[in-house]
Amino acid sequence: MRRAFSLLSTLSLSSLFSPPISHAQPLPLDDLLARRAAAASTTVAAPVFLTKAQREAAALARRAEAVGGGPSAPQPSQPPRPSFATAAAPLATAAAPPVDRAPVLVRATVTPSDDGRRPKKPPAPRPGGPGAQRFQFEWDASDDTTAGTAGAADPLGLGLAVPAGGPLFGRGSRGGVDDLADRRRRTAAAAPAPTKREEDQDRRLGPPRGATKNDHWTAKPRDAMTERDWRIFLEDHSISYKGPIGGGAGGAGRPLRAWEEATTLSAPVRRGIDACGYAKPSPIQMAAIPLGLLQRDVIGLAETGSGKTAAFVVPMLAYLETQPAMDSEAVASDGPYAVVLAPTRELAQQIEGEAVKLARFTPYRFVTVVGGASIEDQAFALRKGCEVVVATPGRLVDCLDRALAVLNQCAYVVLDEADRMVDLGFEAALTRVLDAMPVTNLKPEDEDEEDASACAAVVAGALGASAGAAPAPPRYRTTYMFSATMPPAVERLARSYLRRPVVVTVGSAGRATDNVAQRVLMVADEAKPAALLAEVGRALGASGRAAAANAAAGVTDTARVIVFVNTRAASDRVSHALGNAGVKCATLHGGRSQDAREASLASFRDGSLPVLVATDVAGRGLDVRGVTLVVNYDMAGTVDAYTHRIGRTGRAGRKGEALTFLTSKDTDVYFDLRKLLEASGAPVPPGLASHEASRVKPGGDKRRGGGGGGGEIMF
Repeated sequence: MRRAFSLLSTLSLSSLFSPPISHAQPLPLDDLLARRAAAASTTVAAPVFLTKAQREAAALARRAEAVGGGPSAPQPSQPPRPSFATAAAPLATAAAPPVDRAPVLVRATVTPSDDGRRPKKPPAPRPGGPGAQRFQFEWDASDDTTAGTAGAADPLGLGLAVPAGGPLFGRGSRGGVDDLADRRRRTAAAAPAPTKREEDQDRRLGPPRGATKNDHWTAKPRDAMTERDWRIFLEDHSISYKGPIGGGAGGAGRPLRAWEEATTLSAPVRRGIDACGYAKPSPIQMAAIPLGLLQRDVIGLAETGSGKTAAFVVPMLAYLETQPAMDSEAVASDGPYAVVLAPTRELAQQIEGEAVKLARFTPYRFVTVVGGASIEDQAFALRKGCEVVVATPGRLVDCLDRALAVLNQCAYVVLDEADRMVDLGFEAALTRVLDAMPVTNLKPEDEDEEDASACAAVVAGALGASAGAAPAPPRYRTTYMFSATMPPAVERLARSYLRRPVVVTVGSAGRATDNVAQRVLMVADEAKPAALLAEVGRALGASGRAAAANAAAGVTDTARVIVFVNTRAASDRVSHALGNAGVKCATLHGGRSQDAREASLASFRDGSLPVLVATDVAGRGLDVRGVTLVVNYDMAGTVDAYTHRIGRTGRAGRKGEALTFLTSKDTDVYFDLRKLLEASGAPVPPGLASHEASRVKPGGDKRRGGGGGGGEIMF
């Protein structure tokens, strides 16, 4: 009740003091009509929407009034252009009037406007807008560039006149087809003229005889060979030279392609070559024999089994033909004319046998001076006189120290397997033998001081010395050095005793030939005997890989096997094991007498004992026909020795196989052996490839892969 009473009192008081509310009154009708009439008289007209054409016309009118000061006259519409057919008809019958194409200088006159200001340049018409030039799809007669052209033709049959003539200024020909005759004519015109040097060379060589410029070197005679032909020839036979060979493009210093090109060889020497079955010279013979005939010093680096013996024996026989006959004691007392040094007795005897075969039709005598034989018998043969001495360095030094041999007239020296002789400790002996020869026949250091007549002419004076003629001038010494590698000791010998030598490299030195299939087996020491018996039995049978390949090629030699070990005790032990298994074998090592070694080699050569167990004594130079398998029962200490061991097979173009037993004791050669197998394309056993020793060269930094020796980087 109290709240209701308060509300009523409040309303009553507010009504007393507030002013009264006034309500709006409506206007009279007359006032409303007056207001509407006044608004209608002052309202602007409603906008009118113009079309695009109307807006463009209005804009042009305003522009004309602004420029010309008045309304513009209507522009006439552009007449349609005539068609190609109607416009070309009068042009085909009437000649076009001459046109003066001299440049005309025109200066535009500018008229100022009424207010004195320069009128503005009207803007360019908008593309597609009024005043813009529209594209005409019809051809105009003036667009035809072939009208009135003499010799017009229509080769494509399209009704179009195409001008006759050659190519379009070197940018092709009609239809993108270039004329062959025109292209040849342009090529001949653009070819540079030959230089004077080329003209002189062509004039000097003369035209080819029966051969064209593009023929292969096999279809050209020697005098028609060009420098490019010789480069291809050297690449085909893997021959490379270091040092000038001389002789010009087709001179005598170039390699032999066939024995018929060696015109300076006598008939007896040629008959000996034919009797030995050398139908074609080997690459080392091609390169080394011409240089030897020119009395050049040669360093030969060739693969094993490449025919190096004949490479120095043939020029040596040609040299002996220029010397006086050794038929008197006075001539024989000055010693031999040539000396051949070899590291082992077996290699020296093998060289002597090969030289005797090549010289069978000549009167020359060969004497072998090696250890293990009677030195008295050798001294007696030397006193009788001989043209060539084949010796080992140690025994020849003994003969020189005892005055049993002299080298007063020796001017032809051969150092075969020079690196092996240095490895065996014969460096001092080699120096002693070379110093025993007269220094007067050494070539001078400067080539200009060398007398060519003393080196190439026949010693006619010496031939007539017995008749009282003047002695012949001294003949310069010729030195042949064959080596698989060039250690510092061999380089010292070459610098001291060779004059401007030519280094001949055939193939890859220090690598086995491609005729040898290499296999490596990771075995334990106790498993080697059984594996050896299995491999020897397979090789001696018809199932051997190399034997089957040789039989397919028509080679029917008795299969032979060489087993290499590292020690004499191992040689005896392996030979006894094979003998107990029923395998006939011979033994060859340095502990046996010379007679026993010769008997073992003889029985192995004739096939009565098909297996030879040997140390590294037989690792160099031993050449036995029919060796189809080489077994490294003990891995060699170095990869070089391994290469020479497996080089006893796969010789003279025959196929061979090499098997190596690898154990955990041979980790020192893992790295080099893996590199050699990869370079030769032979399979690498997984055990060798994954072994840590095959990744780092022994003694090298693991981070550098063997101290820069070509190993892999290890992290």
